[in-house]
Amino acid sequence: MELIVDEHPLLDLGAIQATFPAPLGELPSPPELLALLSLEAESPFERGDEVKAAVRDLFRHGGYKPTGRGKPSPEYLIKAVGDGRLGTINLAVDVCNVASLHSGLPVSMVDLGRTQGAIRIGLAPPETQYVFNTGGQTIKFAGLVCVSDEAGPCANGVKDSQRTKTDEGSTQTLSLIWGTKTLPGRTRQMVAWYSELLETHGASVEVLHAGA
Repeated sequence: MELIVDEHPLLDLGAIQATFPAPLGELPSPPELLALLSLEAESPFERGDEVKAAVRDLFRHGGYKPTGRGKPSPEYLIKAVGDGRLGTINLAVDVCNVASLHSGLPVSMVDLGRTQGAIRIGLAPPETQYVFNTGGQTIKFAGLVCVSDEAGPCANGVKDSQRTKTDEGSTQTLSLIWGTKTLPGRTRQMVAWYSELLETHGASVEVLHAGA
């Protein structure tokens, strides 16, 4: 897989390729993983307002406004967990949500079997939008750092495209951690913990970007 990363003054990218031993539909998340989808669960991270502010600054760099429905995904996760609305989706997504919830760093995840050609990390051009759920809802995200394949943008740190989301047949994923240089070491710590969670639950892992 070819991964191209454009220059960005703030982005401290983490990237993890994971291969699962069977299709995700055959790999239910165990109770010990789901127990980590709690604000009280132990993790290597401390949450704080400085993490939220730093991620929002990262998203603002290209002119995107990370507020309202366009806020970074960890803010959705924290509210959903606090309200008791976040349940299991599949093993890959559950691991992703655990790591993002506790680190405060957004994560985009794509099914590599549904992407086309090289994958690029860079700012979304003007008027960029895509469908992000089965109901056909769209998100506009011009200026936001995002993931694109040869068919166009397919993931960002707010909502990922429906086109490249995992499903019960997925076996290989790419996770992009949207870390920032203003939180030195946090991306590297996140990549290490995320990789450990994946390996603990049976995936083989290749770290493509470990963070600064």
